[in-house]
Amino acid sequence: MSTPNAAAPGCITGPGRPSCASSPDCSASSRPPSREPRQRIMMLFAQGAELSVGHVAERVGISQATASQQLNLLRRGRVVTSRRDGKTVYYRADRDGAQAALAELQSYLNTCC
Repeated sequence: MSTPNAAAPGCITGPGRPSCASSPDCSASSRPPSREPRQRIMMLFAQGAELSVGHVAERVGISQATASQQLNLLRRGRVVTSRRDGKTVYYRADRDGAQAALAELQSYLNTCC
């Protein structure tokens, strides 16, 4: 019986090596944890919600610092946008930005591969 956080057979991880997530043999519990919070965060915005960092952190069950980092990555990736109201920053899905990023990715894949 394997431990819950153990890498699956054939899963090579470590510095300079592919992540476990790239191996088809990897279980969800052995994947790097950073992608999951971003996916859960994006689900919060699915119905057009606009949320502060604190609300995102509370609903996803992560610290405000982690929520802020993940939201910043999503903003840099153009899948969320933000606005400031006083001291509070609110985030929401950026449909146009996400579509543009996907179009750029599709264009790249059409030319590279």
